[in-house]
Amino acid sequence: MHGHEWDATDAVDSAPNGDSARLEGHRLVPLATVLLQSDGLILHWSEDAEALLGYTAEEAVGSHAAELLTDGTDRPELLDVFQRIVSGTGWSGVLPVRHRDGHRVQLEFRTYPIAGPAGTLLLLATASDVRAVHAVEADLAVLDGVFDRSPIGMAVYDTNLRFVRLNEALARMNGVPVAGHLGRRISAVLPGINSAEIEQIMRQVLTTGKPVVDARSHGRVPGDPKRDRAWSASYFRLEDSTGKVFGVCSSIIDVTERFQAEARAARAQERLATIAEATARIGTTLDLQRTAEELIEAVVPRFADFATVDLLEPVLRGAEPTPIPSDRSVTLRAVAVGENYETGLAHAVDAIGETSEYSPDRSYTQCLRSGRPLLRAHVDEEALRGLVASEDRVAPGIAAGIHSYMMVPISARGMVLGGSEFIRMRNPEPFTDADVALAEELVARTALALDNARLYRRERETALTLQRSLLPQEIHRTLGLEIAYRYLPSSVVSEVGGDWFDVVPLSCGRVALVVGDVMGHGIRAAATMGQLRTVARTLATLDMPPEQVLTRLDETASGIGEGQFATCICAVYDPLERTVQIASAGHLPPVWVGTDGTARPIEVPPGVPLGVGGVAFESIEVPLPEGGTLALYTDGLVERRGQDLDDGIDLLARTLAAPGRTLEESCDAVIGALVTDGTEDDIAMIMARVLPLPADRIAALPLTGGGRVPGKARRFTRATLEGWGLSALSDYAELLVSELVTNALLHAEAPRRLRLFRDRVLTLEVSDAGGAAPQLRPFAEQDEGGRGMFLVSELAQRWGSRLTRDGKVVWAELELPFGAV
Repeated sequence: MHGHEWDATDAVDSAPNGDSARLEGHRLVPLATVLLQSDGLILHWSEDAEALLGYTAEEAVGSHAAELLTDGTDRPELLDVFQRIVSGTGWSGVLPVRHRDGHRVQLEFRTYPIAGPAGTLLLLATASDVRAVHAVEADLAVLDGVFDRSPIGMAVYDTNLRFVRLNEALARMNGVPVAGHLGRRISAVLPGINSAEIEQIMRQVLTTGKPVVDARSHGRVPGDPKRDRAWSASYFRLEDSTGKVFGVCSSIIDVTERFQAEARAARAQERLATIAEATARIGTTLDLQRTAEELIEAVVPRFADFATVDLLEPVLRGAEPTPIPSDRSVTLRAVAVGENYETGLAHAVDAIGETSEYSPDRSYTQCLRSGRPLLRAHVDEEALRGLVASEDRVAPGIAAGIHSYMMVPISARGMVLGGSEFIRMRNPEPFTDADVALAEELVARTALALDNARLYRRERETALTLQRSLLPQEIHRTLGLEIAYRYLPSSVVSEVGGDWFDVVPLSCGRVALVVGDVMGHGIRAAATMGQLRTVARTLATLDMPPEQVLTRLDETASGIGEGQFATCICAVYDPLERTVQIASAGHLPPVWVGTDGTARPIEVPPGVPLGVGGVAFESIEVPLPEGGTLALYTDGLVERRGQDLDDGIDLLARTLAAPGRTLEESCDAVIGALVTDGTEDDIAMIMARVLPLPADRIAALPLTGGGRVPGKARRFTRATLEGWGLSALSDYAELLVSELVTNALLHAEAPRRLRLFRDRVLTLEVSDAGGAAPQLRPFAEQDEGGRGMFLVSELAQRWGSRLTRDGKVVWAELELPFGAV
């Protein structure tokens, strides 16, 4: 035909489409096509024919249809149908045919006579399974019924997002007839809803093919123009089995009530979240200002655009708040202020630290007096005038856009501490009763924390005052020893520790260095520290060796109360011997820095903390060469969370080893290196550097020669004092030396040495090998002896004795003449 060889497929392609073509194109059901000659010979056999009847094209083409598709009983009927088709009348209907496996298939046929080559008559037949067709028709009927009768809104949109079809339910929902939708987009039909967002979702579905479920839309429709409504829609793409896209289908339900309930639930959840966050945020410290700032941080910007916290003056001083009289004004100080943006309210409120006085007739004052919150949901100029402290603050407030205001008194234990204001400007929603309840909850939590902070501030100030009063107010100059010290209270506002140090002048120019740390914090720890320091000072002045001082301190700590423990280190330095005796009660080891720049901890028997009881303490004696430095300290200096204690001690030693520093500079260097970001505990530290002794401050005489020793000692004493310019003390000094030496000759083994020592007083010291301390004995008038120590007691300003490792020392002190120090 038309100049080329005729093919059976040309006849199939030129056949009329009709409904069969629609079904074939959409692949709703398999549609078989068969081309026959007038004698029934099969010329073409389609793939769907093979699927319906089981015969392949190779098996069917060239066979006669009657023989292939019928058995003997059906063949006359098929031949009759074929003859009618060939005669040109055509035929359509249902005919049972035989499947390849022998069972019968009910097929619905449509036939079309067509012209073949050279005018021959051919027959094109299309067939589909009756059951499949009926199933599709039933499905379509169901779909049409669902679409038309569904109570939910349904719509179909083309690829340009225009309405193609919708049901009456959606038309009623929108308040627009069906015809008013067709061919138009959502933005044109419903301009009062968030159409741009909806169409963006539909484009996404068209592009990706992924359905979207429960997409929310909201706004107002022509059917209900005065009320906001909300809808939930689901979208899916319409396409055939080949992937060709026809548009988008949606199902829509009205969820206005649920939306409103969800909005209420969301607001309630937000309030709960605000309370939960505020609970975690507010009251983390015992600082008044920081607690107020935490309230501000919790409410701005989530709850208010602007907020303030003001407290009564007595509260800031730690005093107990009192009721506000009805005829008196109140003065409040701004403690915290916060804003969401540059509101311009700086001229309408107090800056932090400033005060304002509110007269008795002000709404603010009346609110504080009543203890009940004040709500002005809508604020105008007149309302604002009754709220502010002065008239000049009205205009800035109006200019800033204040439209809603709330004030909640800060009350704890039934007493008003101050007030907190909440203001909205950019936030368009006015404060409601629910907001008042939320604010009351937040302020109540803040009030409790503020009251605790107030009480603690008072307790802390008391403890600090006690602590400062118990520490040394001045350190006396010590001959042969330069002393520097540092005391740093804890940088944590909630901590007042029990660290202490002391420098105790002793007889014969010696000095006791004591550092201790009471375990725990607060007033009790500070009070315990005071008791232990006082006892330690008293015991040291009794010339007790360090281990005995700690033993008696241990007894004192045990008697103070259960659970009162302390660590302590006691070091007694003798400038004449250049040695130090050290004993420790569970304290950190001292650090020694030699003249060669090496620094190391001194290994001291550790002992147990004071208060444990029943454990003996030991002391060691260490030589301290001239120019060396000894450092005593508490654990607050070297102990840091997450770090090993030895690392802190090593850093202290390395810092002290740096050459070329004065003692004060060394103290500053240690603090700078080890206290970089504050400390959680108190720090007490003493540094002592060994200095050379001036030659005009000490004189020594070996006591040998038996009975001639007292005279020799007297002559040495007079000559020495004359050389020192202290001749005014010679008579008394000679008599005291004579008695001390004589007492040593009579009651102890031979005296060994006489030393004269001039510092704040003149000290006369006689050492011997005896182990018994001299005693004051009663005597009668007729007694020839026994008066020696009595004379010493009467003439000396102070006298005493102490045991040494090889005997004892008996000493007496004389006050120096004015200006002779």
